[in-house]
Amino acid sequence: MTLTEIATTDVVTVDPDTEIRAVLTQMDERHVGSAVVTDGDDPTGIITDRMIAMAFRETDSVTDLVASDVMTDDLVTTSEDRTHYEVLETMRDEGIRRLPIVSDGTLSGIITLDDLLMVTAAELSNASDVIERQASGS
Repeated sequence: MTLTEIATTDVVTVDPDTEIRAVLTQMDERHVGSAVVTDGDDPTGIITDRMIAMAFRETDSVTDLVASDVMTDDLVTTSEDRTHYEVLETMRDEGIRRLPIVSDGTLSGIITLDDLLMVTAAELSNASDVIERQASGS
């Protein structure tokens, strides 16, 4: 199974100067917890719902902020040719839950820890079925 088969390819993207209220609206409408900040087609950062919530520590009115005020400074990405095990390892090492997928410098999707857990759960279920069939002699 490839990353693009697991990942979301219709990613919420925003420009660096997008107001946080608009970012939140897009995330809410699409029922996601993050938006990738892009400069043209190039991903430059990511904003999560948690990052926006944490911005309240710095200011009384988060709505005065724009995407570049809240986004990550050091975006970690992956390529579509990596396995889901390698992506999970990257997430663990970097302490992140979302990883944009980049192909030739262009955003092609995003994979989340939830996506990886669903795949892993399915694999474990399949392994369990094999064990049950062998134990019952079928």
